[in-house]
Amino acid sequence: MSLVHIDYAVRDRVAEITMRRAPVNAIDHALIEDLLSAYAQAKADPGVRAVILTSAFSKAFSAGMDLAMIKSGRGIDLRRFLEKLYFGMHDAQYRLGKPTIAALTGPARAAGVTMAVSCDMIVASDTASIGYPEIDVGLIPAMHFVHLPRQIGRHKAFELLFSGRPISTIEAERRGLINYAVPPDQVLTKARELAAEMASKSPAVMQLARDSFMRANDYEYRRAIESTVETICNIIELDDAKEGLAAFNEKRPPRW
Repeated sequence: MSLVHIDYAVRDRVAEITMRRAPVNAIDHALIEDLLSAYAQAKADPGVRAVILTSAFSKAFSAGMDLAMIKSGRGIDLRRFLEKLYFGMHDAQYRLGKPTIAALTGPARAAGVTMAVSCDMIVASDTASIGYPEIDVGLIPAMHFVHLPRQIGRHKAFELLFSGRPISTIEAERRGLINYAVPPDQVLTKARELAAEMASKSPAVMQLARDSFMRANDYEYRRAIESTVETICNIIELDDAKEGLAAFNEKRPPRW
């Protein structure tokens, strides 16, 4: 398997998927396709019993979507990307049959948070943060309209999603959004400990039990996400969205 933006290695029955699209793992079609291919390889390998998703960079787990992809302001272009990011990622995780752990070496933003929360567990650097800044460039964090209120409650979720302010990983741990916030040099160590623990279980039981857990907690995900995808594809056609993206690229405040 040839991957452009990902390193893939198996150690002690654990597949480690390391994103390395410099400088901050901005997510484009190629990175998502690499990630989906890596998940497929881990699923097909009977020697893999757990998966870790991480970053090669300490400055970021992922800064989110590569906004250059959608600067044309066409909803159809955004839809093609979101089908991979939301539905492709969901299907890959839903059917994987093996526990997945996100190891956040640095901040996660927007679609970068999507990749993290799609995993079963999250370990993060206690100096990092998680944020949903889409509102500041005239977009919305569509998937998190579905996910975040169920994790931390409707009112706090609304504040984070509509203010664009980040939340520290320490607070995220306290609110149950992630499993562990640990010192930066312990992120991979802790993720590997969790992965080793999961890998020690019966793989047959793990697959059946995880499948059951996924079904029990799906919350009609696809229907809810399809609704928010429609909204964001409509928003991208608006003049305010085009202005927000232009302002971001030009490093100036938007003129709404």
